[in-house]
Amino acid sequence: MRRDLPMMLVRVMIGLVFLTEGILKFVRPQELGAGRFAIIGLPFPQVLAPLVAGIEIVGGVAVMLGIYAGDAALALLVVIVAAIVTTKIPILFGRALGPFLPVKLAHYGVASFLHEARVDLCMLLGTVAVLIDAGLKVGRRRQWYQSKEL
Repeated sequence: MRRDLPMMLVRVMIGLVFLTEGILKFVRPQELGAGRFAIIGLPFPQVLAPLVAGIEIVGGVAVMLGIYAGDAALALLVVIVAAIVTTKIPILFGRALGPFLPVKLAHYGVASFLHEARVDLCMLLGTVAVLIDAGLKVGRRRQWYQSKEL
């Protein structure tokens, strides 16, 4: 139990943040859901925002409970990488990245990127840690001659 405690804490942290953000996309759609997705420049924000929110909610709960945690972490990894590319990389470059415009800041570059992306980067690394720790279960087929411990 004590040996598993650090990873359990990482799972709770990662799962709780994704769960909260997913719920907030429904509770505050203009600020954090479809409205924000439209401002960022994502296509079909009315469809994409609830889809991402659902992935965050289900994935967050799965990571916290350890149910298909690795598979959920993979889906959440796609979400967080997309968030970093669309909202934080433009800050790093100080200009638009395709249709994705940087937010108005006093400064751009590495320091501003690291400051603005600090939570996203922690979520990225925490999600990778969960993925490595839990592994993937979907798509792994056990042959009739293999033990059930796989």
